[in-house]
Amino acid sequence: MEIAVVALVVSVASCLQGAIGFGLGLLAAPVIALFDPTLLPGSLILVALGLTVLGVLRDRAAVDVKDASWAVAGQVPGTVAGALLVAALPARTLALVLAGTVLLAVLLSVCGWQPRPRPATVAAAGAASGLLGTATSIGGPPMALVWHGSSRARMRGTMSAFFLFGTLLSLTALTVVGSLDSRTVHFAAVLLPAMVVGFAASGAVNTRINRRIVRRVGLGASTLGALLVLAQAL
Repeated sequence: MEIAVVALVVSVASCLQGAIGFGLGLLAAPVIALFDPTLLPGSLILVALGLTVLGVLRDRAAVDVKDASWAVAGQVPGTVAGALLVAALPARTLALVLAGTVLLAVLLSVCGWQPRPRPATVAAAGAASGLLGTATSIGGPPMALVWHGSSRARMRGTMSAFFLFGTLLSLTALTVVGSLDSRTVHFAAVLLPAMVVGFAASGAVNTRINRRIVRRVGLGASTLGALLVLAQAL
C-alpha cells in the first residue's frame, strides 16, 4: 500500500513536471522521505533521468542552448558539493534540509521573487540547482525562478535539457561517494511505470488546464508534504 501511494504521487508529480517544467522532486521527495528517507536522493534522481529524457525528446525544438549552457557551467561545482553533503550528513539531517528547501522554494514562488535571467544569474541558479538536486533531489526551484518569464515550451524544453545533464552528473557523483546501492536502483525501477503514465498525461494537461492552477496545486501539495517530513524528522 505504501509503495502504491508513492507510485501515485510520482505519477502526479511527473505530470506536473511535464506540464510546467519542474515539480517531480518538489512534490514526490517529501512523500518518499516519509516512506523511507534512505532512498533519497538516488531513487528519485534515477526516475528523473527517464523523465528528462522524455521531456527533451518532446520539447527539443524549444531548448535554449545558450541559457542551458550557462546553467550547466554553474551546475558542475554545485553537484560536487551536493554529493559531499549526501556522504557526510545522516538521513535525518538530509530530511530536514529537504523540508526546508521545499518550504523556501514555495515561499519564494508565492512572493513572486524573480531574478533577471542574465548569464551570471543563470549560472548561480545552476549551482544552487546542482547542489540541491544532488543533496535532496529538488533542483527545480532555482531554475524555475530564473526562467519563469520564458514561454511554456521553452521553459519545459530548456529545463529538461538542463536536468538531463544534471541527473547524469548527480548520479555519477553519488556513485563516486558510494550513495547508490541496489536497493535504491530497484525502488526507482518500480516507480518508472508511474513516471511514464504521469508524463503521458501531461500532454493533455498542457492543452486543457490552466498553468496557474497546476502550479498552485503543486505548491500546495509540496507544502503539505514538507511539513509532514519536518514533523516526522523533529
